[in-house]
Amino acid sequence: MALHFHRAVEEMAIWSASSGDGFSFVISYGSRDGVGFQGRPGYMASWRLLDQNKPAVRITGSPFKTFDEAEEACNDTLELLRNVSTA
Repeated sequence: MALHFHRAVEEMAIWSASSGDGFSFVISYGSRDGVGFQGRPGYMASWRLLDQNKPAVRITGSPFKTFDEAEEACNDTLELLRNVSTA
């Protein structure tokens, strides 16, 4: 089942999604100048477990050029995490 991202903060480019099995994903947009996160331009993707108070883990390949690439990477990571947790 694919993640369904929704706009988490209206004033900033931040989207979030969570899986039914305890994983949370966030995609944010950064740019060198302008409103929002400052830094390398592109879509930064990360994940973390919902029930643990630990920092998020950056998804390899971030930042991505497009939102679709970041979303695909999140779905691939979720599939990998599910496979590892059931092994």
